Amino acid sequence: MSTIKIAMLTAGGLAPCLSAAVGGLIARYTDLAPEAEIIGYRSGYKGLLLGDHLTVTPEVRARADVLLRHGGSVLGNSRIKLTNVEDCVKRGLVKEGQDPLKVAADQLVRDRVTVLHTIGGDDTNTTAADLAAYLEANGYQLTVVGLPKTIDNDVVPIRQTLGAWTAAEQGAIFAENIVNEQSANPRMLIVHEIMGRKCGWLTAATARAYRERLDRTAFLPEFGSDRAHKEVDAVYLPELPLDIEREAARLKGRLDAKDCVTVFLSEGAGLDEIVAEIEGRGEVLGRDPFGHVKIDTINVGKWFADRFAPMIGAEKTLVLKSGHFCRSAAPNPDDLRLIQGMVDLAVECGLNGVSGVIGHDEEREGRLRAIEFPRIRGGKAFDPGAPWFAALLDGIGQPRG
Repeated sequence: MSTIKIAMLTAGGLAPCLSAAVGGLIARYTDLAPEAEIIGYRSGYKGLLLGDHLTVTPEVRARADVLLRHGGSVLGNSRIKLTNVEDCVKRGLVKEGQDPLKVAADQLVRDRVTVLHTIGGDDTNTTAADLAAYLEANGYQLTVVGLPKTIDNDVVPIRQTLGAWTAAEQGAIFAENIVNEQSANPRMLIVHEIMGRKCGWLTAATARAYRERLDRTAFLPEFGSDRAHKEVDAVYLPELPLDIEREAARLKGRLDAKDCVTVFLSEGAGLDEIVAEIEGRGEVLGRDPFGHVKIDTINVGKWFADRFAPMIGAEKTLVLKSGHFCRSAAPNPDDLRLIQGMVDLAVECGLNGVSGVIGHDEEREGRLRAIEFPRIRGGKAFDPGAPWFAALLDGIGQPRG
């Protein structure tokens, strides 16, 4: 019987890499350690706590490449923090008086798991670190190898997280269609709200991808089809200061000139101000097990649209969110290459007993390596001074801030 047993789980929000990463891990282990047992816990840490898993059969191994072409997570996700005892009890995942870390650790011992692969963002992987530390302190050696996914691309010190390139491309495709709504009404304001709680990378990258698609599009200006009607007029990020009065004056000029305005807005732009305003009215906002305000309960796009519309003289506003469309996509070729490179190293680390989160380490000359868990954290800010983004702002006539 094999002494190696691999377990996988996916957790947190979706990204266009989860099913593909699972398929890649299965295929790579099949190549290098065909004797190893492999299971996948269902619904992230929830499945681990409940002992709910799928088994990788010979049939699954033979066709694991199918998963490279799918979005979502074949294993299912959840947002569970093992150190948030109250939440785990409330969800019925552990009983009153139980320690979720011990329950999870005992399950891994029962399942004889020697290598655990966690595919998720900073919360998922820091939770994995908590679990590994608990096991080590209690005499059970477990190799934990994380793969970093988040469409926000905001994990320190990782240069590029899985799924982010695809999400930007899909956001551009989404915008390519919705921008045509400007032809349905005169003096229209369109707000394209894009995911990104603290980091504006995805919004910036989506705007870049969208404008690159415009560069490849033919127009007929002699008969009303010109680029100006489909151009991005403003890109607002959490990292950029926003002078609403000055921007309103600029956008009013754009509206007067072409009868429409399109804004690409990060959902985190102005978030602290909006939360303060809502809580200042005495309203209580929901929070997830990690303490984050549930951003889907705050309509950031509407908040901005309600303020801009009267200031610029818009007769109709349309707020559309691309997040779920983008994060649920199958990975594009760029992400597939990134996934494969990270998966290959993740399996190598798993077989050699090296724990960490796989990524190109910006603090170690950009090398692809297993980054130590204590160095992993979220909230990496986007640099609005990046040359490509500065050029984008210049191209749409928006002050650099």
